[in-house]
Amino acid sequence: MPAQDREEFLYLTTIGRTSGLPRTIEIWFVEHDGKYYVVSERREQAGWVRNLVRDPAVRVRIGARDEAGPADPADARIVRESDLVAAVASLMKAKYGWGDGLVVEIAPRRP
Repeated sequence: MPAQDREEFLYLTTIGRTSGLPRTIEIWFVEHDGKYYVVSERREQAGWVRNLVRDPAVRVRIGARDEAGPADPADARIVRESDLVAAVASLMKAKYGWGDGLVVEIAPRRP
């Protein structure tokens, strides 16, 4: 079983849209095709979503792994493709029993 399947939470750090300070949340996630996906129940109203819309450079920590550093941030984007949204919702439901909301893709830059 891949490590990310054993981990329950992803720690997502965005930059505050008004403060400019790092903001970290603990959030459920799934991995699909080498990318991480999180779902916002509050859709575009969630503070962390509004932060990443303003600045899509984020840090991701899963367990002891830090997938991005300040000089090499990951990119985050809101997913609109219906097939991908459906796949992520299915994975979230299988892992957590829930998967409704706005899907956000996080693509870490890896060497």
